[in-house]
Amino acid sequence: MRAVVVSQPGGPEVLSLQDVPDPVPDADEVLIAITAAGVNRADLMQRQGLYPPPPGAPPYPGLECAGQVTAVGAHVTAVRPGDDVCALLAGGGYAEQVAVPAVQVLPVPAGLTVAEAAALPEVACTVYANVFMTARLAPGETLLVHGGASGIGTMAIQLGRAYGARVACTAGSEARLRRCRELGADLAIDYASEDFVAAVRDFTGGRGADVILDIMGAAYLRRNVEALATGGRLVVIGLQGGAVGELDLGRMLRNRLTVHAASLRARPVTEKAAVVAGVQEGVWPLVASGQVRPVIDTVVPLAEAARAHQLMEAGGHVGKIILAADR
Repeated sequence: MRAVVVSQPGGPEVLSLQDVPDPVPDADEVLIAITAAGVNRADLMQRQGLYPPPPGAPPYPGLECAGQVTAVGAHVTAVRPGDDVCALLAGGGYAEQVAVPAVQVLPVPAGLTVAEAAALPEVACTVYANVFMTARLAPGETLLVHGGASGIGTMAIQLGRAYGARVACTAGSEARLRRCRELGADLAIDYASEDFVAAVRDFTGGRGADVILDIMGAAYLRRNVEALATGGRLVVIGLQGGAVGELDLGRMLRNRLTVHAASLRARPVTEKAAVVAGVQEGVWPLVASGQVRPVIDTVVPLAEAARAHQLMEAGGHVGKIILAADR
């Protein structure tokens, strides 16, 4: 098969489409002929040498894909050859085929094409695991989403609204703020010109956000803690603003605050299986009903993965960038 190979750590130019060995599914895995794959910021970090795949994962980037099952392992009964599916991956999505544990495979939701479904697994699993399973967002609470126009952000806004929360978000241009409002954000904050702490406190009558989903890490840590309501939960899922910050433990004690930091990629298969099962039960019906939809900005041929990375680094997109396999 062909796959996008990282020749050495570096810029987008180190990505190239090459012939590589075909994957062979283990007894608990399925083999998927990939139609499309989602591009995530973690892929850029892997290309730069900052986020290597976990042991046993394919060496090629790509944390989500969609396509058709072509073979199943001896222990697999829930999925059959010919099924249209999408999957959460530990790597290997930038390819024509991938082998993945069957418990990380989801059916293509009703009403979506296979290619559209490639935009869902990573963002849906990330948001569901962190906002609902970990932070326990409840109806009537306020969710603050940083990077509201990103793939993660557009999913978090939609799911927060679908579950009855009030949603605030940050974004960096009027066009992106407008799109966030269209997706259901009650408050869209321009992080370049507004103080999100003051904006959230004003929006909530001085109370603060109950849950914050953060991609920035250290750069936003102090202000995120200030923006939390009593009993608030901060979930850090990205470190775009640095990895080392300082916490005001006194404020945390007084206000009973919780800070979680979590990634999804390196979790054991059993944990990923629980997340995927939760997504199928709690998110897929919302997608099938049209309440939640994938937001796709651009579709790029697999052979032009370098261009897809350039588009993501430029930062003007809203939602997902998708790679389409040319088979």
